[in-house]
Amino acid sequence: MKQALQLKVSQQLTLTPQLQQSIKLLQLSTLDLQAEVERFLLDNPLLEHSDEPREADSPSDREDAPAESAADDARDGDGGELLEWGGGSRAAGDDDFDPMLNVPCQVTLREHLLAQLGEVALSDRDRAIMRLLIEELDDDGYLPVQLEELASNIPLELELDSDELAVGLRLLQQFDPAGVGARSLAEALELQLLRRPGQEPGHALALTIVREHLALLGNRDYARLKKTLGCGDDQLREAQTQIASLNPRPAAGFVEGEVHYVIPDISVRKRRGRWVAELNRAAMPKLRVNGLYERMLADNRGQNGEMSGRLQEARWLVKNIQQRFDTILKVAEAIVERQQLFFEHGEVAMRPLILRDIAEEIGLHESTVSRSTSQKYLLCARGLFELKYFFGSSLETESGGECSATAIKAHIRGMVESENPAKPLSDSAIADALDKLGIQVARRTVAKYREAMQIPPVNLRKTL
Repeated sequence: MKQALQLKVSQQLTLTPQLQQSIKLLQLSTLDLQAEVERFLLDNPLLEHSDEPREADSPSDREDAPAESAADDARDGDGGELLEWGGGSRAAGDDDFDPMLNVPCQVTLREHLLAQLGEVALSDRDRAIMRLLIEELDDDGYLPVQLEELASNIPLELELDSDELAVGLRLLQQFDPAGVGARSLAEALELQLLRRPGQEPGHALALTIVREHLALLGNRDYARLKKTLGCGDDQLREAQTQIASLNPRPAAGFVEGEVHYVIPDISVRKRRGRWVAELNRAAMPKLRVNGLYERMLADNRGQNGEMSGRLQEARWLVKNIQQRFDTILKVAEAIVERQQLFFEHGEVAMRPLILRDIAEEIGLHESTVSRSTSQKYLLCARGLFELKYFFGSSLETESGGECSATAIKAHIRGMVESENPAKPLSDSAIADALDKLGIQVARRTVAKYREAMQIPPVNLRKTL
């Protein structure tokens, strides 16, 4: 084969490091962005917080010099005063004081039960059995494993049988919260009822229902319940009220794991009769390139290649962070302008909107709009919403217009909330009611939206 040289012209898309960083920063949530910024601050000495005084500044040039002088006087003891913190006193210069010690820690279910176990006089063996049962509880406080199965997993040399576990379980079920250690919903409700005064209206009937007829109550089969129990509407209503006040998840008040907070990126306010989007400045990292290092590198250009690269990296980060928030604001402004009626009247006035609509309006790609709305939050008078919440499919109305799925769900929720509990609306009845509003929706579509909102079907919403 004869070899030859050939010139070929082609185009190839290449993501520069700066563009890759810009895309990565855009898709991060505000909390993740703050963590990323802290990582860059530790790694790059040319970056610094812009709200911190530079080392080159002298104390006499700072505006807060008088305040610092007063603080120094207090620290030196000239004023003879002590600062108060959390009800206790400490010297202003006490560096060993940790303010986080005043922050209460959340107690887990396991810690709460072990604390109660420590107050009970038991043998070492019985205490070990109790610890074993506590470790087997799930997040709701239930014991998901049978005692026989649990005993079979214990080494034979310990000679532990299910009877000993049953004794320990009965003791555990006397601990707080009421219902802990239950093996079923019926047992959890029964344990809670047994701690209540027996003279309460409907108490005895409620106990009978949770022990023997909980399925009938769950299916709202009131006719069969009244016939089986030989009671009237008033008696059954009292028992149902008792059961409804119980907690099906006994350990729901104990939070397991880390609590995640949301910082809004955008706030919406009404100005001159229009709702407008504004950046939450508190969510923006305040960064700058260290001026002293920047001037030193400028005076010694070309002599330190590594630090010059760090300088360029710092400039990119500051620019990309600003570009990130500019993009989020541009997208949010377009969304708020399209959804003026939502901010004025609520969900029922939500307009249909898709990513392409916003992308075409502001001249960005759909993927960029998607990154700008994912895990980015908007705070307004109606609450806190993810920007993606304002996008939704549409259905045609009788007049030829369009109605968003969010608005239809709001109509369905409103109808269910205002319905007669004794005669709740079926999916067909809701579809007919929407048709009268000019919104043509099939019954199966109503059922799909109702299930998405976790609204029970008509037979489970019926009450006495």
